[in-house]
Amino acid sequence: MHPWLLSTLLVLLGYLCGSISFSYLLGIRRGAIDLRQRGSGKLSASNVYNYYGVAGLVGVGILDVAKGALPVLLARRLGQPLLVCALAGLAAMAGHNWSVFLGFSGGRGIGTALGILLNLFAPGVLWLLGYLAAGRLVPPAAPAVGLVGLLTLPLFAAFRQQPEVVVLTCCGIALLTVLKRVEGSHKRLADPGPWWRVLLCRLVLDRDIPDYDTWISDEPPAEAAAR
Repeated sequence: MHPWLLSTLLVLLGYLCGSISFSYLLGIRRGAIDLRQRGSGKLSASNVYNYYGVAGLVGVGILDVAKGALPVLLARRLGQPLLVCALAGLAAMAGHNWSVFLGFSGGRGIGTALGILLNLFAPGVLWLLGYLAAGRLVPPAAPAVGLVGLLTLPLFAAFRQQPEVVVLTCCGIALLTVLKRVEGSHKRLADPGPWWRVLLCRLVLDRDIPDYDTWISDEPPAEAAAR
């Protein structure tokens, strides 16, 4: 097989692997619910935790990490250069965020990103987990703390004198997460406010409005906005 064809197939396989949404499958299997229509409207770890507790979070988290790790491991096993390994991992994260099986919707890709880092830059896993753990101390502001960890990840990789491909991979992880945040979730409120404030809230807080309790409520959007 031609090297370019193999590389392309590995990246495509990474995307398809990432497109398998275990958060969605858990909701359908356990309660016949679509998490995109419940709570925050995200196929994310936080929404899984809100509905299925620690067990659901751990189970989905492990599978999401595996989605990011397996394409990288396969590419390495087949003797591919570091760049192809990184692209296969990033493709898995893109698949998680924009799943071809779910109309190009999905989660935020943090678990999948951890799987990539496990293979390419293990200290980066501890870096992100540290910020995520700190964010759990203040749940309404947790996305803001996590964003700091993501944006400083490339700097941390550069400080640790990682190869350029690894530093750029960390940039890619941050970019994919930022793009998904700005895109927003399936949840929409009747009147979230000015567009610039919505975008700012999406970027920093990963929701359309500052009020955390209203955003994660299962009330109809019009009722939640009127509160």
